[in-house]
Amino acid sequence: MRVAIAGAGAVGRSIASELLENGHEVLLIDKAPTAISVERVPRAEWLLADACEITSLDEAALQRCNVVIAATGDDKVNLVVSLLAKTEYAVPRVVARVNNPKNEWLFNESWGVDVAVSTPRLMSALVEEAVSVGDLVRLMRFSHGDANLVELTLPEESALAGTRVGDVQWPEDTALVTIIRGTRVLAPSREDSLEAGDELLFVAAQDREGQLEDLLSVRRKD
Repeated sequence: MRVAIAGAGAVGRSIASELLENGHEVLLIDKAPTAISVERVPRAEWLLADACEITSLDEAALQRCNVVIAATGDDKVNLVVSLLAKTEYAVPRVVARVNNPKNEWLFNESWGVDVAVSTPRLMSALVEEAVSVGDLVRLMRFSHGDANLVELTLPEESALAGTRVGDVQWPEDTALVTIIRGTRVLAPSREDSLEAGDELLFVAAQDREGQLEDLLSVRRKD
C-alpha cells in the first residue's frame, strides 16, 4: 500500500515509521526545509513541497496513493489537503489530524475526510476508557455514515454477562467488532459468551449509542 503523509513533524514521522515497519510505501511531504530529516526515516520517500498546492501533489503522484494522511499541526492545511486528495486525485482513504477540538465538526466527508483523529479527544477517551466500567466511551469518529468506534467494559452486574453474542438483540446500526479479554483479542462469533470485565469495541451510529449503553449496563435482577 502506498501512503502519502502531509506533515513531517514528530506525528508524521512516527506514523511513517510504523507504516514502513508494516511493509508499506510512505511518502513524507513538508514545505519547511527544517522538517526534511531524511536520516530520521531513511526508508521513506521525502518531498520538499507545499501539500496545499496542486503542482506539489502532482509531483507527489497522489493519484497512485491508497491513503493520504493530513498530519500537520494546522487544521486549515489538513482540511485543504484532505479536500484536494479526495476531489482532485480520488484517493480512496483520507485520514486527517484534528489539532483543535473546536474544529472537529469540519472534518467530515464534505472536506474529503474519511476518518478524523482528534489527539485531545483520543487522549481523553483513553483516560476515560481506563477508569470507566459500564460507561460508553467514544474512541474515534468515522465520517461516512456518521458512525463512531466506541468502547464499553462490561460491568459485573450486567444482565448480559454470560449471554451468547448471537442471543443479544443489538440495536440497529451497531456491530460488535472485538472483544478484549485480558491479554486476548477475540473476533466475536455468535457462540462466544460475554463475560464481566470484557472490553467490547463497537462500530455504532451516533444516534444508537444511548441504546447500546443502556443495553450493556442494565443490571441483572436479584
